Amino acid sequence: MAPSISVREYYEGKTLFITGSTGFMGKVLVEKLLRSCPGIKKIYLLMRAKKGHGSKERLDAFINCRVFENLRSEHPEQFQKLQVVPGDILVEDLGMSAEDRETLQKECQVVMHCAACVRFDMFIRDAVNMNTVGTKRVLALASGMTQIEVFVHVSTSYCRCEVDVLEERLYPAKHRPEHVMDAVAWMDDELLGHLQPKLIEPQPNTYAYTKNLTEDLVSQHAGKFPIVIARPSIVTASYKEPMPGWVDNLNGPTGLLVGAGKGVIRTMHCNESYNADIVPVDMVVNACILLAYNTGLEKPKEVQVCNITQSGLNAFTWGEALDLGRIHVKEFPFSICLWYPGGSIKTSWLQHQVALFFTHFLPAYFVDLLMVLMGKKPFMVKIQKRINYGLEVLQYYTTKEWHFRNDNLLALRKKVSEKDDETFYTDITVINWSSYIRDYIKGAREYCVKEDPSTLPQARRLNKQLFYLDRFMQMVLYSLLAYFIYSYLKLFIAVLN
Repeated sequence: MAPSISVREYYEGKTLFITGSTGFMGKVLVEKLLRSCPGIKKIYLLMRAKKGHGSKERLDAFINCRVFENLRSEHPEQFQKLQVVPGDILVEDLGMSAEDRETLQKECQVVMHCAACVRFDMFIRDAVNMNTVGTKRVLALASGMTQIEVFVHVSTSYCRCEVDVLEERLYPAKHRPEHVMDAVAWMDDELLGHLQPKLIEPQPNTYAYTKNLTEDLVSQHAGKFPIVIARPSIVTASYKEPMPGWVDNLNGPTGLLVGAGKGVIRTMHCNESYNADIVPVDMVVNACILLAYNTGLEKPKEVQVCNITQSGLNAFTWGEALDLGRIHVKEFPFSICLWYPGGSIKTSWLQHQVALFFTHFLPAYFVDLLMVLMGKKPFMVKIQKRINYGLEVLQYYTTKEWHFRNDNLLALRKKVSEKDDETFYTDITVINWSSYIRDYIKGAREYCVKEDPSTLPQARRLNKQLFYLDRFMQMVLYSLLAYFIYSYLKLFIAVLN
């Protein structure tokens, strides 16, 4: 049965506090709340102060983002509900004034904590300070809120990478969060560097380790106020809102997509038959809004957990993603490319290393040699080393099969009306992956790389030229290879005779 009030009615007159609003997911969250819950009273946004820029300038820059384009033209009055709170989760007491703190604790009913570091390779001290200590400060603020109805903590479904199936429940951290926070506060970098591998084991990186650590910290506040932990898997470009294919960063699959589209990435260590558990950012945001609504109404004493994952509902493999990418990048090629988009997935690590040498590093050294001969500064080898490092970090997630339970996500649709289910859509089964990848490439080109659609005709001509050049070079290389094989065979036969 649907609750007695709709999602829109629940948020009517509510005041929210959001961290991480300037991030990829945060922007979509704010836009969706303002557009689909017009009765919201106010949304406070925690933003770091920038030298020479006051709160008004920061807010103006924020709402001028492309993600708010439709809202600006249709309901510009909604932006009056946004208010910047200068602060920083890396600073004691969130770096906010006593006046702002008092206002938030007096007015806010809903807290959505989205701020976090998404870098997998961050040093343990920085990751703990950002993800765990920062959350501790937000929890301390929420604990003093007199009207708080729900606290939404955005985590990740990759918080316990060693478990075979991630359930929608809490997993106690390997260490007490307080002990780890104390340790990183006094240990020097050298000592922490030695301890880091053993400390985070069996997690693959500090991102997964601190996410699990932070969930443990959040669970300690159970009973103080209703809490729900949202665990999205790989968050990718929007499915349809605020516009299809919207994405504004090169993290994760987007970086791979752009790198491959520009001909920079030619090989990747990955099992093409494994599912790519990607979820569009607008569906993740809708799920978070529904989780806040449902938890706020039910007021459970225990911490609620929801895995916002695909979980094979609309299976989509890495191999299928690559095949669709090859098709649609021809329609929306990039204007500046190193080479014709190509390459392939390698299941074998050894094959990947061989391909890496011949398709990444050898051409890079050749380009740098040309640069030196022309009296210019070499750069290509340095870029390829950075790309290779990024691929090494990501390959952990592309060479393992992931299994998540998402019963709580599926149950959300049954807890709202048909109208709310349509407005705050979370049904992953409706996605047509071919259309989605097409929009993804188009969006990455337009919103990430900032290439205007008017440049497409020229980009397509360049793409066609690179195609013929690529085929010509392949013919030359295969001919040379055949020649050398023939020469050595001839020599070998002559020696035998």
